[in-house]
Amino acid sequence: MLDIDLIRKEPDRVRSALAKREAEADIDEILAIDQKRRKLQSEADEKRASRNQIAKRIGEAKRTGADTASIQAEATTLRDEIAAMEVELGGLDTELHDRMAALPNLPDDRVPAGGKENNRVVRTWGEKPALAEPKDHVALATSLRLIDYERGTKLGGNGFWLYTGKGAQMEWALLDFFCREHVKDGYTFLLPPHLLIEECGYAAGQFPKFVDDVFHVSERSSDRKHFLLPTSETAILNVYRDEILAGETLPIKSFAYSPCYRREGGSHRTEERGTIRGHQFNKVEMFQFTTPEQGEQALEELVGKAERLVQQLGLHHRTSLLAAADTSASMSITYDVEVWMPSLGIYKEVSSISLAKDYQARRAKIRFRREPKAKPELVHTLNASGLATSRLFPALLEQHQRPDGSVSVPEPLRAWLGTDTLRA
Repeated sequence: MLDIDLIRKEPDRVRSALAKREAEADIDEILAIDQKRRKLQSEADEKRASRNQIAKRIGEAKRTGADTASIQAEATTLRDEIAAMEVELGGLDTELHDRMAALPNLPDDRVPAGGKENNRVVRTWGEKPALAEPKDHVALATSLRLIDYERGTKLGGNGFWLYTGKGAQMEWALLDFFCREHVKDGYTFLLPPHLLIEECGYAAGQFPKFVDDVFHVSERSSDRKHFLLPTSETAILNVYRDEILAGETLPIKSFAYSPCYRREGGSHRTEERGTIRGHQFNKVEMFQFTTPEQGEQALEELVGKAERLVQQLGLHHRTSLLAAADTSASMSITYDVEVWMPSLGIYKEVSSISLAKDYQARRAKIRFRREPKAKPELVHTLNASGLATSRLFPALLEQHQRPDGSVSVPEPLRAWLGTDTLRA
């Protein structure tokens, strides 16, 4: 959530920044509601002060035996007026909160304006594999008996698949490799619940705008609603929700493994075939809680870690700075690491690395103190896929395929698979 003080002091800056996102935001209406709320709050405070003075007058009158009827009537009128004001204030608070919650984060100054057509490639690594007639990942996974698409659909419906045999081993080898690398780098390993309460989605900035993108679960025996986590980012952020952290503990570096559940499913488009887009996929997510001044270094670290993982798997890829309208609503700046898909002739994102600054922390009320008695400040939060496998798996098959239909296994995965080559 944005800072209302920033909107009050620099409305033109906020308008200009949101225009880069091509976002609709009525800043004037927000300011009008805020001004009305503050004016009413001031009036209500004055009436409360008057009520306190009247209470003293009533007490003095009773001690002297004077008639208090007129003063009592005055107190009753004030009480009713204050009650009506409190009802109106509650409505204004709710309206202002809802409008503020709908505003996206302000894009960083480095972020290009506009949509994905303005995304900017900042670097590439490796060369596109020289393949005369590359097979696509679906054909390779099927011929090598790595993924059973038909039985996956039989079990879960469209948008699901079933890893089997060496395919299941390779999927697990990837996750194990990522986890080992993050532990080695000093990140704390978390295994969060897959069912989260609604407050988690709001704090992460995914609700209310993207509330329909997740699977919701309700129980007849409970009024509390849950949803299946769409990414471990949602869970890790909320670990410290409503807490004040000690400044010396920052940065806090964590990562989590979980399946990710999303209502968006695969389509019949060629570029979304196989495991490229579905309702459930595996991902290891990195996360950092930092002070404001630690954020840039953390962003650089996370981008480097994601790139290094892809490079250790021998995959040609590029890193792109996303334009404002292509950046998640909660994030100030995002870099995507994208792997080359030979059969499609395009790049596909396998990691998004983002800095939210204090946007998520304000929603989640996560603060820190630089000293024991210092005023609490909002932390900055960052997240990065490290990595998602549903697109990485196809890239591994396609980039490491051989003319005879076999696939070379990257060195970090060989111990788990017990082989350096996948053959039919």
